[in-house]
Amino acid sequence: MKHLFAHFATKVSEWAGKPVIFILALIAVVIWAALGPFFDYSETWQLVINTGTTIITFLMVFVLQNAQARDTRAIQAKLNEIILTSHAENRFIGIENLDEEELKRLDELVAKAAKGRGESEACRTSEAANAEPSKKTEARKRPVVAKAPKQKQRPLEKS
Repeated sequence: MKHLFAHFATKVSEWAGKPVIFILALIAVVIWAALGPFFDYSETWQLVINTGTTIITFLMVFVLQNAQARDTRAIQAKLNEIILTSHAENRFIGIENLDEEELKRLDELVAKAAKGRGESEACRTSEAANAEPSKKTEARKRPVVAKAPKQKQRPLEKS
């Protein structure tokens, strides 16, 4: 059920954000307003638009909130990955389409990896930031030697 609602919420939020939907809603309001004189601006005439817009708004709040919450969690996980590593990882592209449990698990894995870095990583980062500019310039002039990639387990890899 969770997967079904998440998929539904994503599709509806994509659909509702299209300009053609706005134009259709605007046309509906214009038609309703134009029919006012024919119905003598009665309470029933007013009730039609009030009830219709209230129901649509009420339902859309839940659908859009679901889609936004998943997008926000995915963006946070992507930002955490960028902060944790010096190179962005392509495997984080599209994680906003994961369901709730998968996003929570991803969040936990990234947090666990961050805790594993400890103070030594923070100290090295601080020292590098305070290094003299001449040392940085010298380091840039040295030839780069290709190193074999480290076989380090990434946050999303399974043991």
